[in-house]
Amino acid sequence: MDLSVDTVRLVVVNLITLILSITVHEFGHAIVADRLGDRLPRSQGRVTLNPLAHADPIGTLALPALLMLSGSSVGFGWGRPVMVNPGSFSRRFTVRTGHLMVAAAGPAMNLLFGIVLSFVLLALLRADVIGAEPAHALAAAVYMNFILMFFNLVPFPPLDGGTVLAGLLPRHMLPTWENLSRYGFLIVALIAFTPLRVVFLAPAQWFFRTWMGLLGM
Repeated sequence: MDLSVDTVRLVVVNLITLILSITVHEFGHAIVADRLGDRLPRSQGRVTLNPLAHADPIGTLALPALLMLSGSSVGFGWGRPVMVNPGSFSRRFTVRTGHLMVAAAGPAMNLLFGIVLSFVLLALLRADVIGAEPAHALAAAVYMNFILMFFNLVPFPPLDGGTVLAGLLPRHMLPTWENLSRYGFLIVALIAFTPLRVVFLAPAQWFFRTWMGLLGM
């Protein structure tokens, strides 16, 4: 394993980016649940952009750092799940709809964060006040958020996409879906750590290239 100064610096930058990206993701879940009337995330200190409130020692720090040092994808990790009480959701929506909205908020925040970062990069490039290395780091942060978005949209529990799909399925299909959910962790692990990861990497790459191309970058 090459532990040169450049390698360590790159890992540190990517790890900070991942921590911030996971933070906005979990904040998205918490703030939407809070706005729907569920006070559990706020009582647990999750309605905040403080990374310490959302970081998971394994998923946010240890595993991503090991993957980055080994040369694997830098866009993979997870935070502490936001606990919600769907029974407290506003009666403006059904419990299923509210749960779907909370689940979708995480990937949506990664999309928003990636878009904001891309506009920051565009502004800095046009002002000619950013060097090649910082520009590359910002572009990588945009890409990382798109990876996190598409990874979390994979339609299997415990990922957000699984919750979103469950909220869209006809009720008569829910028992079958719940039986399949028992194998969710295994399926997600296969997708994350085998060549099957192309199911979220390919759309993330396409979206990144298309979006940056539209911005002239």
